[in-house]
Amino acid sequence: MDKTVRRAIFEVLRAALFTTLFSLLALTIVAVFVKAYRPDTVTVTAINWTVKCVGVFFVSLLFLGRERALFKGICAGVLSSVLTMFVFAAVGGGFFVDILFLPELLLTAASGGAGALLGAKFRKER
Repeated sequence: MDKTVRRAIFEVLRAALFTTLFSLLALTIVAVFVKAYRPDTVTVTAINWTVKCVGVFFVSLLFLGRERALFKGICAGVLSSVLTMFVFAAVGGGFFVDILFLPELLLTAASGGAGALLGAKFRKER
């Protein structure tokens, strides 16, 4: 496998893992407020998506290199969303996918791509 391909895969995996960790920590803190205030399901879903999108945007901004930045950002966004779903399924004791998972994938992909493009714009190559 080519060195640049291995580096790109490593960057995407690293970004997806850090985004998953960020989402797990941030949503654990948010869960305290959700438990206290008991908002409706739409609000909880919006908060969940916001945390994931912000996380993937900033992690892609910081961790992805310039080469093929848009593609790597999109992959990191989709992969982090899937990883987060599996982590929450393991923690919560159940696996549940509904129709809202597709828009979540699209939003995290767009956020990852935007963060990676912005990071590539301001980053010098290593």
